Amino acid sequence: MLNDSKLDPIRSNLLASAEASGIRHGYFTRIGGVSQGIYEGLNIGTGSDDDQSLVTENRRRVAEWMGVAPDRLLTAYQIHSPDVIVATGPFAGDRPKADAIVTNRPGIAVGASSADCGPVLFADPEARVVGAAHAGWKGAFMGVLENTIVAMEGLGARRERILAVLGPAISAASYEVGPEFVERFIEADDANARYFAPSETAGHSMFDLNLYTVDRLKRAGVSAEMLGLCTYRDEDLFYSYRRTTHRKEADYGRQISAIALED
Repeated sequence: MLNDSKLDPIRSNLLASAEASGIRHGYFTRIGGVSQGIYEGLNIGTGSDDDQSLVTENRRRVAEWMGVAPDRLLTAYQIHSPDVIVATGPFAGDRPKADAIVTNRPGIAVGASSADCGPVLFADPEARVVGAAHAGWKGAFMGVLENTIVAMEGLGARRERILAVLGPAISAASYEVGPEFVERFIEADDANARYFAPSETAGHSMFDLNLYTVDRLKRAGVSAEMLGLCTYRDEDLFYSYRRTTHRKEADYGRQISAIALED
């Protein structure tokens, strides 16, 4: 059941290899929350129109699973930017506007909320530096992934040691885009043509955000992989902005992916 007290986050084998260094992670699904209706399940979206007391309880459950206090589960006010925050403790006042957070402080979980965009978790087990990035097409295109790596290096990480895993995101089979979208990518780099395939709609294409994201991570010099799970297709597990838009629903929930340094 979606509404249940038991959380069931997905874990990456690559990041699980960092557990010996006291690094805990989870790609949380809708399972295990208290929200109802179109938000049913573990909606952590403070920007949604869901009852915020239920969102707070959902976030508390995530924080508990991550082993941190609720105020130490940190997510930014995401704006589809290349901007990265270095977190040293709970945010004072309003959440800062950015799309990635990195830290080297134990007892803090950094997270990315998503509903089709790609949540990427990072870890350098030796330096004990972690990060979380929200990488939709715009953020990835503008460099949020590379900027996250640079910010981690500023805390002592080395990119050849960094592990990066893309969590649940919309798949190429469900991501149709228009000609102006394709043109933007091809103008930036002719090689980007490989991320597009013909659509059944004339003049449109299907975009592989997952492969684009992982390729950028690998070119940046980190070890990277993807979970390969589609938020659009699997309604039982994930919220999806595009699915909500196609159904003309009023709003949508957000899932969270988080990583923490244990004390």
